[in-house]
Amino acid sequence: MTNRKPDPSELDLTDVVWRVSSHSGGGGDCVRIGTKDGYLLVGDSKNPDRLPHVFTPGEARAWVLGAKDGEFDDLLDM
Repeated sequence: MTNRKPDPSELDLTDVVWRVSSHSGGGGDCVRIGTKDGYLLVGDSKNPDRLPHVFTPGEARAWVLGAKDGEFDDLLDM
């Protein structure tokens, strides 16, 4: 049996503690992150009523480690 990643509409998000990066400068140009039931949630800080994306710990770890290694730095040159 394979564990299924939940759809965000299936999660009770009322008690999620959301965090935003200190690098956002308070201008609203930021995503927000939180956790629920062992999943990482990534949401839009400007549209908090929009459902967040849900990532497994493995997915989140792979992205964070890649970001730390600079694998996505070219995306900042938009």
